[in-house]
Amino acid sequence: MKPYDTFDAIDAFTASASAFECLTGTLAGPQATALAHHELEELVAIRGREVLRLLLQDHFDLRAAREREKIQQRSRTAATEVVRGADGLVRPHREPGHSRQLACLFGTVTVTRTAWRQKGLGNVYPADVELSLPAGRHSFGLRRLAVLEAVRGSYDQAKAAIEGRCGKVLGKRQAEQLVIAAAMDVDDFYRCTIPLPSTTSTTLVIQVDGKGIVMRPEALRPATLKAHLNGQHALRTRLAPGEKPHRKRMATLACVFDADPAPRRPHDVIAPPEGRNALSRTPRPGPRAHRKWLTASLLHPPEQVIATAFDQATARDRDHLRDWVVLVDGARHQLALIQAEADRRGLKVHILLDFVHVSEYVWDAAHCFHKPGTPAAEAWVAGHLTTILHGQADRVATEITAQADRAALRGNRREGVNACVRYLTGHLGQLRYDTALKAGWPIATGAIEGACRHIVGDRLDITGARWGLTGAEAIHKLRTLTTNNDLDTYWTFHLTREHKRLHTAPGQHTYDLTA
Repeated sequence: MKPYDTFDAIDAFTASASAFECLTGTLAGPQATALAHHELEELVAIRGREVLRLLLQDHFDLRAAREREKIQQRSRTAATEVVRGADGLVRPHREPGHSRQLACLFGTVTVTRTAWRQKGLGNVYPADVELSLPAGRHSFGLRRLAVLEAVRGSYDQAKAAIEGRCGKVLGKRQAEQLVIAAAMDVDDFYRCTIPLPSTTSTTLVIQVDGKGIVMRPEALRPATLKAHLNGQHALRTRLAPGEKPHRKRMATLACVFDADPAPRRPHDVIAPPEGRNALSRTPRPGPRAHRKWLTASLLHPPEQVIATAFDQATARDRDHLRDWVVLVDGARHQLALIQAEADRRGLKVHILLDFVHVSEYVWDAAHCFHKPGTPAAEAWVAGHLTTILHGQADRVATEITAQADRAALRGNRREGVNACVRYLTGHLGQLRYDTALKAGWPIATGAIEGACRHIVGDRLDITGARWGLTGAEAIHKLRTLTTNNDLDTYWTFHLTREHKRLHTAPGQHTYDLTA
């Protein structure tokens, strides 16, 4: 085949070249001299975007002309071109001039190509395969921008940001649909991703927590929906203290990260009851998380999210040569699911309760004996937390109970003490902080608490938001993806999968594509 004429290719860009010359003429004219810099910026942004749109439009027109020329050359040489669809059947008839609209980063362009047809069969467009065009109207570049903006703020804000950059190419409902479609390969992506290994001395940490999200009624779980519809409230116009509207669905979040051991002593975590003085040594720093990986789901049950976190941990330490530490806030169902998953895999894991949650129970007990905000309450808490850090939580429970008995605390005055004692005695196996500090393990769930605020609170818990199930799940996945710094790699993976789904070669439906 002869190479394309260079001059014909240049002539194809006449429209974009003319628009560029018009823009430069405007900037060189006397009217532009009177404009302030911000007005010049706006002028160049709007008309420059039109130049870029025309450049893309001219290129598509050039490709359409070359496609027609290629078909004509084959006709003159009597060469037979066989075009088959994904079903493997031949489309012998061709019909040029089929066009479709494509909304992209620079505006809307028209893609013209030749259709290969056969009566009773769907059309085949070879140019669509070469361009890897999407099924819908919006380009993949525009879809990626929609994802970036939608995971950052509300859909109204995303629409406004996209409109300011690209023009009126995308509506709010369309943005939501594109985001949902963009998240469809996240689970497969992580199943195909192999993390880098670490040394056997590096601690492998798993943290799990839950966060409620306000949902539309149809997206609630059956039990929650029943309580929402049948709830009896004491007041007609508002909720009374302690009442719940039953509008939330719990999302489960899990975090996996590596941490180099950082041995400490109790006084590195809690200052002595008498406080630190200038002669005291500097507290040793705790272990720092690195190579953090997050997962979250509103759609899947907690046991599946926990299993996914264990899959990630197993990928990092297949032979289980490292210390596995699991940190939770003490929720019974989470503890049961974590232990069940470890038993199912035959793994030995060290389960610890978040020390911050433990300290809150001790503070509540302190307020049963001392006024809030007093040095006496602070010293009381410091002493008992130090004992707990030494691995003697049972002793603290006994001492608090004895003190409450001596003070003859009853009823509401003893409620904080009873709650603290129940918490400590019910989780003695997960309060071995002496072992954890000696081994240099983390003892707090800061990573997953921060993830709950960032992944859920900052986006899904914005004022007035009411979520559907698929939309909230997509935002969950994409926010964890961006937090893991995997969006660029995932987008390449997603486009490969999308091309396979849309432009399957003849016979390709008989086998699958691996990543």
